[in-house]
Amino acid sequence: MGQVRGSLPGFYAIIDSGVLMKRGVDLSDFARAIRDAGVQLIQYRDKEAAPQTILRTAEIIRDIFAGSGCSLIMNDRADLAVIAGWDGVHVGQGDLLPEDARRVVGPARWVGVSTHTEEQVRVAEASCADYVAVGPVFTTGTKRDAEPVIGLAGVALARALTKKPLVAIGGVTRANARSVLEAGADSVAVIGALIDDGRSVEKVARDFLDVLR
Repeated sequence: MGQVRGSLPGFYAIIDSGVLMKRGVDLSDFARAIRDAGVQLIQYRDKEAAPQTILRTAEIIRDIFAGSGCSLIMNDRADLAVIAGWDGVHVGQGDLLPEDARRVVGPARWVGVSTHTEEQVRVAEASCADYVAVGPVFTTGTKRDAEPVIGLAGVALARALTKKPLVAIGGVTRANARSVLEAGADSVAVIGALIDDGRSVEKVARDFLDVLR
């Protein structure tokens, strides 16, 4: 397993099976591309599949990243993160509380939590979560039920409210990623912007890594 505790890589790639299917991108090819680019933190998200399917895919992703040092975070499912031998779990506001997720994954794995409001950031800061994600920073097309956009001011506010590592998500592109770090985020999470017609996923991921250095 990768090393998640301590520092948070500046780039957090999300492998969203629904987005990839919609864009006609093979999940294994996508995972290999971001591995080859040198991405050190990924999250696997699948809101639709049965647990057995998620576990099979998680095993494929784990094998692809074996030996790369990349940390693997499972969206939503703390139980599946443990079974799959992954490094942690990321929970949303409608999922397990960070404390409940911690009881499932234990002290050694990473627990991240999504937030969208000032109050949610305050609660996350007081929780056992290892990092806080905030967003959407910009308008995003990858979530049907996206929360209201918080902008760079929202990132700066979240930074003032938590000492935990801060991940910004939602509409982040190569053009605006640097401004998100400058607003106070430690890391930016990206889904759709990794898929750019006419350019390889690996090249786009490398561009993000270069921008965020």
